[in-house]
Amino acid sequence: MVFAITVHEAAHGYVARHFGDDTAEAMGRVTLNPMKHIDPIGTILMPLMLYFATSGAFLFGYAKPVPVNFGRLRHPKRDMIWVALAGPASNFVQAILWALVLVGLVAAGIDETFFIKMAQGGVLVNLVMWAFNLFPLPPLDGGRVLAGLLPNGPAQNFLARIEPFGFFIVMGLVLAGIVSTFWLRPLMDVGYMAINLLISPLTALLR
Repeated sequence: MVFAITVHEAAHGYVARHFGDDTAEAMGRVTLNPMKHIDPIGTILMPLMLYFATSGAFLFGYAKPVPVNFGRLRHPKRDMIWVALAGPASNFVQAILWALVLVGLVAAGIDETFFIKMAQGGVLVNLVMWAFNLFPLPPLDGGRVLAGLLPNGPAQNFLARIEPFGFFIVMGLVLAGIVSTFWLRPLMDVGYMAINLLISPLTALLR
């Protein structure tokens, strides 16, 4: 979880810097130091409260958002898409790496539960973050991507108007099971299939 959150947030800042906005770098957020990305409420308090309130059945949290001044990007509308995609993309890459670790453990005959569960958890956590953050509603990354893809006009203006309430809308959809049923699970199934396809040459070689 620490790797998943830290790399996700640092990726946003790194890509923003690449496209001309050094706001995150100036604030020390283009870093792999997890302490720089911890939000006291979203990373610590909220997950703990939800864990005890639901007996571990439902967990939700977030890191401190990386500051991005989209107006400083060289091509704001286009570059915003790449900045937003950087976080989920980093999670998908990490999911692949954890899958490779799992394959390596199995190939080496290591069946220590801790290491196996850690690798499996690494794949799961990163795929959850990848899929969830792509949900097309601000303030999630998918909402930023959608805003960048929409032409200037009523649809984009509507998206901007609901952004201040986006967190509460997303939470409502999560609690109602809509996000999980119609977005998270289908997209994660695609993610698992894609990873299995990508690492299949290695698994075939190690058999």
